[in-house]
Amino acid sequence: MKQQILILGAGFGGLWSALSATRLLDMHGRSDIQVTVLAPQAELRIRPRFYEPDVEQMKAQLGELFDAVGVEFIQGAAQQIDVAGKRVEYTDAQGNTVVRTYDKLVLATGSRLSRPSMAGVVEHAFDVDQIEEAARLEAHLKSLADLPPSKARNTVVVAGGGFTGIETATEMPARLRAVLGDDAQVEVIIVDRAEYVGASMGREMGETIAAASDELGVSWRLQATVASVDACGVTLGDGQRIEASTVIWTTGVRASTLTEQIPAERDALGRLHVEGSLKVIGQDDIFATGDVAYAATDELGNHALMTCQHALSLGRYAGHNVVAQMLGLELLTYRQLKYVTCLDLGAWGAVYTEGWDRQIKLVREEGKQLKSQINGVWIYPPAADRTAAWAAADPATLIVA
Repeated sequence: MKQQILILGAGFGGLWSALSATRLLDMHGRSDIQVTVLAPQAELRIRPRFYEPDVEQMKAQLGELFDAVGVEFIQGAAQQIDVAGKRVEYTDAQGNTVVRTYDKLVLATGSRLSRPSMAGVVEHAFDVDQIEEAARLEAHLKSLADLPPSKARNTVVVAGGGFTGIETATEMPARLRAVLGDDAQVEVIIVDRAEYVGASMGREMGETIAAASDELGVSWRLQATVASVDACGVTLGDGQRIEASTVIWTTGVRASTLTEQIPAERDALGRLHVEGSLKVIGQDDIFATGDVAYAATDELGNHALMTCQHALSLGRYAGHNVVAQMLGLELLTYRQLKYVTCLDLGAWGAVYTEGWDRQIKLVREEGKQLKSQINGVWIYPPAADRTAAWAAADPATLIVA
């Protein structure tokens, strides 16, 4: 009977774990180990693009690619992990409860937006965290054309001025005018608790974001919080009222709750502490990757963020190392020394930075061209060709040149 590597999740971390694992098995001529991916769909959902229109197109099918490299796919949603018994209980496509055993487990179940238990957020706010929610927002925006003109109809409030909030808000003026007409007087407001625009990305980048916001007509309510949401808008912490038919929530992302079933240390975001090999500390048979891994990127104290950029590399290392451990080979230490940011700023363009201190390298159209290349090409899976796929799955591959 073959030994079993079970990968939970088919996002960026899970996909690249599977490709990297099968690559190393092929290099050593091993056919006695099966790599299996368990996920709700055999598709890579391109989450970094969910703030864009036509969100239903933001996914890539993985069935042929998995077949090409010999990955078994199981459609289902993991519910329980029995660490001692090396078993995963999941709900299959028909709603049945099924159990799958493993020899080695790679947890790659990503993260989700965790909405606060604040009045009205669950009932009335939209988000762009999952494709279904982003599609619901898109349908809502289109329905605004059926409403009588009003300030509320033409106003969008975005709660949170981080990466997702900024990309969503700066895209929104164009999306609203596409529905309401080019001459529509639209208003997009970002509500953020920070002292200055784009504070999570530093002063220099914040100044660029502020200039782009001004040009696009996106305003900021700084040092402010949302106290409640209702069908007609939001009430801020200081009692101010903003009438808006559309409220988008972008703050509070946390790692998959499945991490809570692993007896191990987790950080404040729910991510599992891992060794340099991405093996969960204290668990010899479990690796964590992508958004569920709290992993050092270098020797300077930097850690991987919950982003596609880091998940692409984390997956390659996790897949390689889980096989290397089984074959008695030396495990690689995950390192991702070059960190970049490419922030979409709607019709203004984009800003591209390098380094953890975010040194600005490209802005406006030059930045936009790079962002389009990243979003439209680089983060998509390789073709269903095993040679090309395995070449791309080498952990030594530079994600950012």
